[in-house]
Amino acid sequence: MLNKYPLWKNLLIIFILVIGGVYAAPNLYPDDYAVQVSGASSSTPLSQQTLDRALKGLDRAGIATKGAELLDKGLLIRVGSSDDQLRAKAAISRALGDDYVTALNLAATTPDWLTSIGAGPMKLGLDLRGGVHFLMEVDMAAAVKQRLDVYVSEIKTKLRSERIRYRGVDHKADGSLLVKFANQEARDEGYSLLRRDYNEFLLTEEEIDGEFAVGVNLTEATVRQIEDYAIKQNLTTIRNRVNELGVAEPLVQRQGRNRIVVQLPGVQDTAQAKRILGKTANLEFRLEATPDAGRASTESYPFREEGRPDARLEKDIIITGSSVANAQANFDENGQPQVSITLDANGGKLMNRVTRNAVQRRMAVLFIEHKTRTRYVQENGVEVEKRIPYVEKEIISLATIQTALGSSFRITGLDGAGESSELALLLRAGALAAPIYFVEERTVGPSLGQQNIDLGVTSVKIGLALVVLFMLAFYKVFGIVANIALALNLALLTAAMSMLSATLTLPGIAGIVLTVGMAVDANVLIFSRIKEELKNGLPPQSAINAGYDRAFSTIFDANITTLLVAVILFAVGTGPVKGFAVTLSLGIISSMFTAIMVTRALVNVTYGGRKINKLSIGWGV
Repeated sequence: MLNKYPLWKNLLIIFILVIGGVYAAPNLYPDDYAVQVSGASSSTPLSQQTLDRALKGLDRAGIATKGAELLDKGLLIRVGSSDDQLRAKAAISRALGDDYVTALNLAATTPDWLTSIGAGPMKLGLDLRGGVHFLMEVDMAAAVKQRLDVYVSEIKTKLRSERIRYRGVDHKADGSLLVKFANQEARDEGYSLLRRDYNEFLLTEEEIDGEFAVGVNLTEATVRQIEDYAIKQNLTTIRNRVNELGVAEPLVQRQGRNRIVVQLPGVQDTAQAKRILGKTANLEFRLEATPDAGRASTESYPFREEGRPDARLEKDIIITGSSVANAQANFDENGQPQVSITLDANGGKLMNRVTRNAVQRRMAVLFIEHKTRTRYVQENGVEVEKRIPYVEKEIISLATIQTALGSSFRITGLDGAGESSELALLLRAGALAAPIYFVEERTVGPSLGQQNIDLGVTSVKIGLALVVLFMLAFYKVFGIVANIALALNLALLTAAMSMLSATLTLPGIAGIVLTVGMAVDANVLIFSRIKEELKNGLPPQSAINAGYDRAFSTIFDANITTLLVAVILFAVGTGPVKGFAVTLSLGIISSMFTAIMVTRALVNVTYGGRKINKLSIGWGV
């Protein structure tokens, strides 16, 4: 029988449309403005008591809330507007103190029954939705000091290898180094060695309190090179950390001499993002000092584990976290968290060279974090928040070297699986070349401007309205069928983008508009073919069947060639081009389904299986 789908095909179409409707539904629920709180480290506890303290802080500030939740990933407190969001962040930060990270967020309002089946709204890019904006400042003075620390170790090694008698290498208050020698002859030898091997040094011969020394200053070009390296390395590391967080289409770029801008659209855990991005965590591997070691060449550090006495370590650093090529969190044979480390070639060589001469001695893993304390001070009668930086160094492992180590080994002594995962992520993403601090955090509006976006949406609505009216006027009942299919096409496309977690940007909307045009174009071809068959004398049922069958090859060829272009754009394009290619590709697939199968099913329901004398398909028939 002409124009009747079998039952299984009708059920398949209904099933696809229902699934599409369900997964498109979360986009009908707008997000709430929210503040998210997590621990400053993954081991910081969060409880109902923490939530109560945060809410009391909001009460004191006179800020109303729409809801508050204690979640696995932290606290989530919803407020009514973006202004309340900024005020709430400041109030909660003050109430909880430096042990917690407070960050701006947008909280989903999707019903639980939808989230339980994995349905969520599609992500919007910064140009449409806005997002979270961080302005971070790199501590250039610390970058120079860290490089000087490396030079201290190198200078000592070179002087020892050349058997030049020296008494120490010290930092001076002005940021330079002072190399002290046993006598004038040793100083002259040391001066010649340093001048030969280090063209980045400005050297001066000095005599202080009867001691012979060489002053070491870095040239201006070297300082600028160190600063450029620090900002570039921090940019690379932050980009790697953002990629580890899985943020879609982020913006990470340099601003000025020592600042980095990070914009994250649609992140679900901004507190974690803030903690991971700004954490200047690094490792130093050092040998434990021998009992006869002089105090000038050793330093004492506490253990992270409470109750253990401080340990004295050598000042010389074997390697740092910058030598780590890969790091993975896992568990040892006793079920305790650990991090498996793989060093790069140079790091493995240094580790092997030191540990093969230190078997049965103990080696410490020193965990270093650059943090800030919040203090509130009065300036001109106004209370101002000040962020005071400080460095925290703790020993997380002190183990006996059983045999010479190479490029692979393990770090134990970590405080839970969360800390091991976080440490592995930080090491895998790369160490920050210098400490970095948050100087500004805010939500940003759409980068194209809300007015431009409103005009763009209005133009899309007008265009769709004109298409709908055109189809109704020219194709009557068949026009209604095409318009229903068009609406279903948009729902399916929205569902597909939500299920794939694709990010919608303004170029993506352009792809959707083009898809709408192609979907209508397919129906115009089909309906025009049906009208031609009717003019050629075919009965209505045969004309419908012939119209769909004979227009299919033309529609298929046109869509396949466009799909190939979209795939190429996705493969070679970046940023907005990819967004356009994604929506265009998904739109072609959904429009083929709705313009051919769905409209055919609707036409079958309307006309199929019965005798008809005339079709309501527009003028001229």
